[in-house]
Amino acid sequence: MRDSARPEHEIEIPQSFREMPRWWSDGTEWLDSLPGRIADKCADWRLRPDGSALHGSNAIALTVTRDGVLLPLRLTPPHSSFQLEIDALRFGDGRGTVLLFEHDSDAGAMLLERLETTETLASAPLIDAVPVIARLMRRLAVPANDSDVPSTADVVEARAGMLGADWERLVKPFDRTILAQTLKIAQDLRATPRNDAVNGDLHFDQILAGRREPWLAVDPVLLRGDIEYDLARILWTRLDEMNDDDEILFHFETVAREAQLDRERAGKWVLYRSVDYWL
Repeated sequence: MRDSARPEHEIEIPQSFREMPRWWSDGTEWLDSLPGRIADKCADWRLRPDGSALHGSNAIALTVTRDGVLLPLRLTPPHSSFQLEIDALRFGDGRGTVLLFEHDSDAGAMLLERLETTETLASAPLIDAVPVIARLMRRLAVPANDSDVPSTADVVEARAGMLGADWERLVKPFDRTILAQTLKIAQDLRATPRNDAVNGDLHFDQILAGRREPWLAVDPVLLRGDIEYDLARILWTRLDEMNDDDEILFHFETVAREAQLDRERAGKWVLYRSVDYWL
């Protein structure tokens, strides 16, 4: 007798996912095993496939049902940082983030809350989107006292010493005074007295429309320390929509106000992260 929790039909993996560049170097062993992996998770978690699959370059999400509720089953090749993704979602516990219902680190599988995958904050007008992401930044900033969670200061400590060599290797792509200012700022950012939770990958494409709340963050990276850390990414991911320096400063001020940031420290983080990203 067929297991009632197993899919009744072979899972079809989109050809566009099979054509992703990562399989050129990684091989297709995991990709070829994916239908079986999906069937196993459907059996383990009492799921039934119910719709087509969506994917990015590294992960695939299949719409499934459990007890009549539509949910996305997300699978990605298991990797060392996958448990960190799980830890970040469990820490958030739906507070501004997508809910995690089931997880299997060894299988690279998550069962998540259903969101509107075609509607991200990146599609909202900038004037509306910036206050939303700023308020979300503040909402996520609850105490994260676990010493095993990396701090924003740790990130700077691990990277700042490489900036000068990278600048030389890339044939001095900007004025030395900018590099000197950045390295000076890094001395301050190497320490933080704060233990606020920080989403280390917060940008408009990672904020999806929800049902439980209007907007929810996906794929968070949990850090602790200065929530000003990712303000630079918020600005540069939609920089092409900003007409001049005045408009960039306007949106900077909006985030600083709505997220209740330390404005001086926010400015330091914007410079440091931008130079780091540039190099």
